[in-house]
Amino acid sequence: MNKTRHEEFREYVTARGPALLRQAMQLTSDRAEAEDLLQAALAKTYLAWDRIHDRAAVDGYVRRAMANTQISWWRRRKLEIYPTDELPDQPVDDHTRRTELHDALGRALDRLPARQRLAVMLRYYEDMPESEIAEVLGVSVGTVKSTVSRAVAKLRDDAGLGGDFPDVPSQQP
Repeated sequence: MNKTRHEEFREYVTARGPALLRQAMQLTSDRAEAEDLLQAALAKTYLAWDRIHDRAAVDGYVRRAMANTQISWWRRRKLEIYPTDELPDQPVDDHTRRTELHDALGRALDRLPARQRLAVMLRYYEDMPESEIAEVLGVSVGTVKSTVSRAVAKLRDDAGLGGDFPDVPSQQP
C-alpha cells in the first residue's frame, strides 16, 4: 500500500472511528470487546483497502467485517462454554435498566418530528459534523444547529423519559 492510500485509510479511521465504535458496541454490548472487534475489522479493511474502489462503500465493508468477525468469535466462544450442574458464584449484571432507558429513548425519538429526529440521529448516532448534516438535509449550518438544539430540548422535557426514570436528571423547572 502506497503512502497516499495509507494516509487515506488513516483519515477514514479518524473521521469514522467513533461512529464505527458505537456500531461495534451494538454488536458486543461491551466497550473492550467493541474496541477489539473494531480493530479486527479495520485490520481486515486495511488489507482490502486497494480492492475497495467505491470509497462510499467503506462503511458497509467495515460493518460487514465487524458482523462476520463477531459471529466467528461467538461461534468460537460457544465451544469454550459447557453446561454444568453447578451454578457459578459470580453475580451477573442486570442490564434491564439500561434496556428500559434505551427503549424509552427510542420512543422519545419517535415522538420528534421527522426532520428533528433525522438531525439528532445524524449528529449524535452517526457523529456527523453540522456542515455534513447541512449538506445531507439541504439546509444551512445554522438551521442544523437550531433544529438539533430544539430536538434536544424536547427530549429533555419529554415526560416519557423523566416519568419512567426519576433518577435521570430532567431540565424541567
